[in-house]
Amino acid sequence: MKHLFLSSVLIAASCSGEPDLRIYCSLDQVHAEPIVALFEERTGLEVKADFDVERNKTVGLVNRIIAENQRGTSLADVFWNNETAQTIRLQRLGLTTPHRSPATSGIPSQFKDPNHHWVGFAARARVILHRNDVPNIQIPRTWEELHKEPFASRGAMAAPLTGTTLTHFAVLSHRLGKERILSWLDTAIESNLIIGGGNADVMRRVCEGDIDWCLTDTDDAAAARLNGYPVDISFLDQDRGEIGTLLIPNTACILKGARNPNSAALFLDFLISEEVEGLLAASRSEQIPLRPGVIPPPGLAIPSRDFSVMEVNWGKTAEQISLLFPEFKEIFLR
Repeated sequence: MKHLFLSSVLIAASCSGEPDLRIYCSLDQVHAEPIVALFEERTGLEVKADFDVERNKTVGLVNRIIAENQRGTSLADVFWNNETAQTIRLQRLGLTTPHRSPATSGIPSQFKDPNHHWVGFAARARVILHRNDVPNIQIPRTWEELHKEPFASRGAMAAPLTGTTLTHFAVLSHRLGKERILSWLDTAIESNLIIGGGNADVMRRVCEGDIDWCLTDTDDAAAARLNGYPVDISFLDQDRGEIGTLLIPNTACILKGARNPNSAALFLDFLISEEVEGLLAASRSEQIPLRPGVIPPPGLAIPSRDFSVMEVNWGKTAEQISLLFPEFKEIFLR
C-alpha cells in the first residue's frame, strides 16, 4: 500500500514566503531529514523542520512548545517525538489536536491514543551495548545490576534528565515504585558507574574503549556497529518472571493551533505509514517496526520473537515524569 496517501494528492506550495508545514522533531536530524525530504518530493510542499540537540533531547522541544503556547505564539504544526511520555504530557496540557485516520489501522493499540491525539511508530529498545573484543567481559543482565560490581566500574548510563533515559526510569518508577527508583539512583550516583550527558555520549565511550558497556538505545548501538566498532547488544531482564526490555516508539501528533492543519494531517499519515516504518528499519538507525506487516532487514531483532518486551502504561508514565523530574534533577545536578 505504498504511496497510498500521496500518489494522488499534491498541494500547491504557498506563495506567501512561509513554509507549507513546520515540524519540531526530536529524532536525530540525520535520520529524520531524508523522511522529510521524501515527503516534500512527493507532495511539493515546503517543510521547515526544527531539530533538538543531544543534550536537550525531547525535553527541550517539549518545553519550547509549552512556552510558545503560553505566549500565544505557537509555531509548529506537528511534533515528531523520539519517545512517548513527553507527547502524552503535551496531550494532557491540552496542546495536541486529535487526528482520526485510517493510516493508523495497522499499528497495535498499545502504541496509539484511543482518542486519536498521538500515534506511535518505529521503536527503539533500551539495551546494553558492549564490546565483543574484551575477554571475560562482565555485563549486567538486569537493570538493577547496572550500579553493582563487577559491572559498574566498567560501565555507564546517561543521567535520566532527558530523552529515553528519563522515560526509562519513569516507566520503572510506575512499575516498581518511586521510592525504590529514587533509592536506586542515589546509590548509582555514589557507585563507580559513569553517568554521562546522553546516550550518544556513553555510546562513544564504549566505542573508544574507555568502558566495556553502557545502557543506551538500539539506534545508538546500530551506529556504533555500522561504524565498524567491535560491539554487540544484550537485552535486559529476559528470564522468566523478569520485566523484559523497554520498547519506546517514536510518536507523532498535530499540535494545538496548527496553522497548516491539512498539511499537518498529510505529513502525519505519511510519517506513520508502513513505507516509512520500513525505511527507518532499513536505515542506519535500525528503528524497530511496530506493524507486523513490515519486513525487517536481516539481523534486526523483533519484539516477542527475539526478546521479551516490558509492559508499559504510557499514561501513568507521563504522570511520573512530571512528578519525578525535580527529584531526578536534585540527585544528578547537586
